[in-house]
Amino acid sequence: MSLFQGAGVAIVTPMNNNGEVNFPKLKELIEFQLANDTDAIIICGTTGEASTLTDEEQIECVRYTAEVVAKRVPVIAGAGSNDTRHAIELAKGCQNAGADAVLLVTPYYNKTTQKGLIQHYTAIANSIDIPIILYNVPSRTGLNIAPQTCYELSKVKNIIGIKEASGNFSNIVEIAALCGPDFDIYSGNDDQIVPVLALGGKGVISVLSNVAPKDTHDMVMKFLAGDIKGAAALQCKAVELINALFCEVNPIPVKTALNLMGFEVGPCKAPLCDMEPKNLETLKTALKNYGLIQ
Repeated sequence: MSLFQGAGVAIVTPMNNNGEVNFPKLKELIEFQLANDTDAIIICGTTGEASTLTDEEQIECVRYTAEVVAKRVPVIAGAGSNDTRHAIELAKGCQNAGADAVLLVTPYYNKTTQKGLIQHYTAIANSIDIPIILYNVPSRTGLNIAPQTCYELSKVKNIIGIKEASGNFSNIVEIAALCGPDFDIYSGNDDQIVPVLALGGKGVISVLSNVAPKDTHDMVMKFLAGDIKGAAALQCKAVELINALFCEVNPIPVKTALNLMGFEVGPCKAPLCDMEPKNLETLKTALKNYGLIQ
């Protein structure tokens, strides 16, 4: 059974100006998402700036999110690392903190071979009882999960799916063909939601959902209900906004967008910085055109 179908938000981590996590604001964001039909909360992923959170901050974010969500939707915790032992400890910590599943990025910088990937993910899977979603984002990590590797990992009982952000449709088609319909594929790119659904995908793990949760949810649900034209219309409606949300490295634009919308989520942690003025104007225009700001 799928962990979720629909749109899961890769939620930002709101910060105070001193760089500490703003937990009351995180609760506000979670409630906004749930009120707009978001189907899962993904906490401490790339968009949540996990790479600049301490382990203690990361686990506390997961614990707090699980308490606020209170089983209304699945809570999926980012717990990846390029150190297998560290990833195991993070995954255990997330499980103990109440996460329903973990999202595990491939090892970055040191990378590994495909054989090493199988060993890495299998070791983590054997250390926890909750489901695992693989996270393939070669633009961030320099490492692609090959379809055959994905197939081998799909045999591990609690590895249930993959967030595919490679942008490589040949890769995604092969994964779908090899792993079959019981292995869940989620789009990791907001500009490719409908195409991934057409290959049997179950939904999206989305940056766009931070600012347009209802439309992102509806895009998936329309497709799954057979309204392909309606889903495609929502995908096309969002293209300018999606492009603006990625005109600088994520999550700089989406946090800026939320601040412009009045959510006051604070700054990104260094080395992420304020947007360039030209890109900021591009983002403002897209938000206005979508009807999110005046």
